[in-house]
Amino acid sequence: MKELVEVIAKSLVRNPDQVNVTATVNNNVTTYEIRVAPEDMGKIIGRQGRIAKALRMVVKAAATRENQKVMVEIL
Repeated sequence: MKELVEVIAKSLVRNPDQVNVTATVNNNVTTYEIRVAPEDMGKIIGRQGRIAKALRMVVKAAATRENQKVMVEIL
């Protein structure tokens, strides 16, 4: 799952080498934190958060197939 988040995030930004995805687990919920370069923050969030919402929907759909609960945070 982490690889999916990383591939999608790297495809959206100008500096893919600065994308960092970390996963933490609390109470059966996996949280993926995405860190990008400051100049790429707008690209990963999108206008009115549309890209961020779409990213979260894709990850949640993939997690549902594996019976997992996930959250995606952009830092």
